[in-house]
Amino acid sequence: MADRRYVSASELFRTLSAPVRLAIIDHLTKGPAAVHALVTATGESQPLVSQHLRLLRAMRLIQVETQGRERIYSLTDEHVAHIVSDAIRHTQEDNQEEAPA
Repeated sequence: MADRRYVSASELFRTLSAPVRLAIIDHLTKGPAAVHALVTATGESQPLVSQHLRLLRAMRLIQVETQGRERIYSLTDEHVAHIVSDAIRHTQEDNQEEAPA
């Protein structure tokens, strides 16, 4: 496809396609967090969370700041936070509509 906008948007959606990465982004919408907080929030192992954090950083969706011995992660901007929050809210609405009365 010649239009780079669609290619870039597709790459963003591909990056967000992993449930762990969605959980990380969702947690970071509440504010910056250290790795141990993201491990607790996702329920995944520290090595797995770190692997997903590396990918999110490579895609420039999150940034990291070192504070003492901790690495604190935060969102680079609010655009992705809105996409993830809207997607979660949308799927919850769909599930509520399907629930029997």
